[in-house]
Amino acid sequence: MIKSNELAAEKETMGTMVELTSAFEGIASARIAQIREQVLQSQEYFGDLWRIYSQLRVDEFFHFGRGEKEVEAIEKELMILITSEGSFSGDIDQRLVSEALKNYNAEKNAILIIGHHGAVQLAQKGVAYVKSFKTPEKDMNINTQPIVAEVQKYRSTVVYYQQYKSLTSQSIQNIRLSKAVMERGNTVAAGEEVIDETTYIFEPDAYAVVDHLERSMMEITLSEVILESKLAQYASRFRAMSAAKERANDTLGEVSLDFNRAKRHEKDERLKEVINGLRKAVA
Repeated sequence: MIKSNELAAEKETMGTMVELTSAFEGIASARIAQIREQVLQSQEYFGDLWRIYSQLRVDEFFHFGRGEKEVEAIEKELMILITSEGSFSGDIDQRLVSEALKNYNAEKNAILIIGHHGAVQLAQKGVAYVKSFKTPEKDMNINTQPIVAEVQKYRSTVVYYQQYKSLTSQSIQNIRLSKAVMERGNTVAAGEEVIDETTYIFEPDAYAVVDHLERSMMEITLSEVILESKLAQYASRFRAMSAAKERANDTLGEVSLDFNRAKRHEKDERLKEVINGLRKAVA
């Protein structure tokens, strides 16, 4: 039988594990609430930009803010994969990379990866990517300008991200960036203010303003998709921590029972030794 002091050490370890998993579970839950609030704020800002843009654009096409540089676009589709920075996010990153690679063709696609964990998985699979970015540490004021600069180099872009459904359910989704911006804009209620060159002065000109608005709306859309992915990652982490806490609690209960049995056994052995010693003394 294992000695009680060894079981006591294991019991302490399991108790620490329960505390740690509970703490990580609580952090993930708090981050989920914060991200939801941030997404609501960015949706309002997107609506303001779209109301201006919809009155200034000269056609129904989305030009990725390229303006006169549009002819320079690379004739490939850019695939943006949004994963976590670390491996502490359940299996959702692996699922995303596997899903994206089902549609990957080296001759037709280029990959931009967000998140070190996803970059490692692509490297392990021998798949090259043109650029990698760290997953933003903060959940507010995410800077997506460098990503949009890469998007502008390609004719089209599809984004693979992790969608939050609930604390226990997350899925892999993909969107075409230009289509996502346009569809989202079509749901924005029209504003009352008339915005055109008769009521405003645009510097350097209205075309440059339209290009800036397209870039800004792509930045907002990408930042929200990144937030959505982080939301799913936190939920996946919450689920993993809940499962780990449950296992740790079960193990702690088993170790506690073994510890109590060992203590009783040791007391019984000591009592037997005392009784045997007394018997020998009497004899």
